[in-house]
Amino acid sequence: MLEQIDFTTKSIREKTNNFIPEIGIILGTGLGGLVKEIIVEYVLPYESIPNFPVSTVEGHSGKLIFGSLGGKNVMAMQGRFHFYEGYDMHQITFPVRVMKALGVKTLCVSNASGGMNPKFEVGEIMIITDHINLFPTNPLIGKNINELGPRFLDMSGAYSNEYINLALEVAKENNIKVSTGVYAGLTGPCFETPAEYRYLWRTGADAVGMSTVPEVIVARHGGMNVFGISIVTDLGVEGSVVTVSHEEVQHIAKMQEPKMSLIMKELIARI
Repeated sequence: MLEQIDFTTKSIREKTNNFIPEIGIILGTGLGGLVKEIIVEYVLPYESIPNFPVSTVEGHSGKLIFGSLGGKNVMAMQGRFHFYEGYDMHQITFPVRVMKALGVKTLCVSNASGGMNPKFEVGEIMIITDHINLFPTNPLIGKNINELGPRFLDMSGAYSNEYINLALEVAKENNIKVSTGVYAGLTGPCFETPAEYRYLWRTGADAVGMSTVPEVIVARHGGMNVFGISIVTDLGVEGSVVTVSHEEVQHIAKMQEPKMSLIMKELIARI
C-alpha cells in the first residue's frame, strides 16, 4: 500500500505542479455543487489517476478538484466510492490515504441519509457528532502499517467538537436550520426496511447512510481532524416510513445544496 500511495501521490503532484492542499473534501450524493464555490486550478478525472477506483454511481461524477475555497487550498472528491459497488475497504479509503500524503490535515465529508429521528424533516441538515459502524468489516483490518497510523485507534473524538461548534455558529449567523446527530453506516445498496429503521433508532442513530464511516476511520487513523455533514433526504420514522428512490434522494439533496455549501465554505474559512 505504501508503494501505491507513493506512486499515486507523485503522479498527482506532477499533474498539479506540486499543489499542496490543506483541506480534503468528499462530496456526497447530489452535493457536488460545492465545486462551483471552489476557485479551480486543476481537475483530474479518476481514470487518469494511478490506483484510483472509478465511481459507478449516478450523481458521483468522478473527479479530483484542486483549488481554493474560503481562502484555503483544498482538494475535493467529486464522487466517492462505496462498499456496495464491489470495492473493498482499502480501495474505498485509498483516496483519503493519498490526501494525507499530499498534505491534507482536515477532512470534510458530506452525504445524503435517511432519518430516523422523529424530530427530523425531509431536507434536514444534520451535523454529524458521532457514528456507528455497521459495515461487516473495517478499513483497518489486516496488518497495520505503522507509517500510516496506530494499530489500535481511539475513536472517542472522531468528529471535531471545534468544527461542530464553528458550523453551528455559521448556521445561526445565516439563519440556516441545522440539527446534530449520530450517523449509522451500512453497506447498502438497499434502503432500509421499517424494522431496520426501528432497530437503528433504538441503537442510538439519528440517520443512516451507505458511506462516510470508512473514510472517517482512515482519516482519523492518519491523524486528520474531521467534520461531517448530512442532508436527510428521506425519513424512516417509526409508523411513517415511505418508499424512496435514488432519484428522490438526489432531488432533495440538490434543493438543500446551497445551504450545505454555505456552511462548508464558511467553516473552511474559519478553520
